[in-house]
Amino acid sequence: MTHPESLYHRWLFDLWRGDLAVADDILAPDFRGHWPELDVHGPDEAVEQIRRTRDLFSDIDTTLDAGPVLGSDMVAARWTFHGTYRGGLPGATAPAGTRVSFVGQDLFRVAGDRLAEYWVVSDVMGLMTSLGAVPTPGDRS
Repeated sequence: MTHPESLYHRWLFDLWRGDLAVADDILAPDFRGHWPELDVHGPDEAVEQIRRTRDLFSDIDTTLDAGPVLGSDMVAARWTFHGTYRGGLPGATAPAGTRVSFVGQDLFRVAGDRLAEYWVVSDVMGLMTSLGAVPTPGDRS
């Protein structure tokens, strides 16, 4: 049986860094992922969501800030995403090449030797502010 900590490390450090084939090894066939703007079903849809993010950023690196914390069938962790904006996000005024970082927390339900369900909370507002897609506080322009 694959240890949940190992599954999480493969999620954060392999899958998010571009080894998309890892999804079939670590995600359950009936995987459900809950991002703020959509739900995904199955490893293929999870990979597509990750691919969309990777299309907007290059030089993606993630750091593990806390965890993973393990409990019964759950895994939780806090991370920081670092990447270079490629351009293409509607409403963003930051030029391509802008380096950004934002934080988030992951929560997974583990079933057997796979990640079965996922919830993410991240500082999307901070990201969008750094990309110029929302005004910064006090900006009256």
